[in-house]
Amino acid sequence: MKIGLLARIEAKPEYADKVEAMLRDAAHLADQEQHTVTWYSFRQDATTFGVFDTFDDEQGRQGHLQGRIAAALMDAAQTMLASAPVITPVDLLGVKTP
Repeated sequence: MKIGLLARIEAKPEYADKVEAMLRDAAHLADQEQHTVTWYSFRQDATTFGVFDTFDDEQGRQGHLQGRIAAALMDAAQTMLASAPVITPVDLLGVKTP
């Protein structure tokens, strides 16, 4: 794991539970992506969510950005999100895994 993505997702209050469910369900899609090393979704507060995932190389990261999870997130942005997701590429400086 050398690189990652950090996404900040702000749901409209009336859709927060649906966004949570969508992110919980997306874990099985991440399992199917062979170049996604780790994938985490989280809830920060009532309407703020996020996703953090890691990859070994840029090809894996770009493949993820063009995959089913990103497509579902962009579809949700039309109705369930207060604004477009903010997706930031990151370089990993240190990693601790079990």
